[in-house]
Amino acid sequence: MKSRNSPGAGANGDPAPGANGGAKPKRTIRNVVLAGLLGIALVAGGFLFNLAQIWNTQTAKTEISAAPESPPQTATSTPSPSKPVKPAPKPVKPPPPPTLPMNILLIGSDHRKGDAPTPNGLPNQRSDVLILVHLAADGRHAYGISLMRDLWVPIPGYGEAKINASLEQGGMPLAVKTVESLFGQKIQHSVMIDFEGFRGITEALGGVDVNVREAFTSTHDTHQHFPAGVNRLKGQRALEFVRERYAFADGDFQRVENQQLFLRSTLGKLLSARTLANPVTLYKLVSTASKYITVDKGLNAAALASLAYSLRNVRVEDAVSFTLPTAGFGTSTDGQSIILPDYGAMAQVGAALGKDRMGQYAATLGK
Repeated sequence: MKSRNSPGAGANGDPAPGANGGAKPKRTIRNVVLAGLLGIALVAGGFLFNLAQIWNTQTAKTEISAAPESPPQTATSTPSPSKPVKPAPKPVKPPPPPTLPMNILLIGSDHRKGDAPTPNGLPNQRSDVLILVHLAADGRHAYGISLMRDLWVPIPGYGEAKINASLEQGGMPLAVKTVESLFGQKIQHSVMIDFEGFRGITEALGGVDVNVREAFTSTHDTHQHFPAGVNRLKGQRALEFVRERYAFADGDFQRVENQQLFLRSTLGKLLSARTLANPVTLYKLVSTASKYITVDKGLNAAALASLAYSLRNVRVEDAVSFTLPTAGFGTSTDGQSIILPDYGAMAQVGAALGKDRMGQYAATLGK
């Protein structure tokens, strides 16, 4: 996935306190097309939905080759009652196409196992990662728009706060509604994964190689050190890499860049022949993802299969990621360090989303 980032300064501070509301989204889909969903959650683009089709195709081939052969007939064989012959498996029909373009919100939650719920009964979590994915109408291009977690925005029904607080205040439904209100565009689906799931999935994948530009040491948990050069990241080490921001002069901006770097490397790993041709690896990924990924009610198995098939032609070079431009950093009235929104940029992105012209907008960021 190509990446284009906007310049700026970092910010940190605690998010706004939680409030009421929000419905619990449907959790876990028991179907092999979760491989495609895993692709969304990890590589922020929807362009790996074709993993589901690949898995289904390989399974069908295995079933055909394993079909029992008829016993050879000889002149001396004793006649025996004929057995019904199994009909050959029917070819897998492509699912009906989904409606494109489509917007999908990807959420990386900071929820940890054992965290007590908030007073409103919702999980105690905020969004460490927010990426709006736009799947183009041509079925060949995908765009990932990273939103800064400290972006100070209006949260519908709760007033202004950091955008990552929307998840705590109203769960996935409010996080979706908040992003929709920023761009004036409908989000069709949402996908969320937490810390435990992230660790488990990267372990199942066998780790991802990431080229670190400048060495740094994480300020989280086990204080992992990342030397300059290629680092193999999985489990806790991968989690601390994508979470770190305090070790950098530009804070969350560098963290977002590292997240995009990790996602691009993960995409390469998932699309590699070694991964796609290994049923054991794919099975581990699907099994792990099914435990930890949360999706909206409309993203069922049929919808995933349809989306998988429609995006089978998306290539790595056709996927672009960038960070939503901001107006720098500031301080809220209650003393929080925040990222100021660039409403002009939001309007431009919203218009590009509505007209399915994200490619044209993304091209302007490099000029």
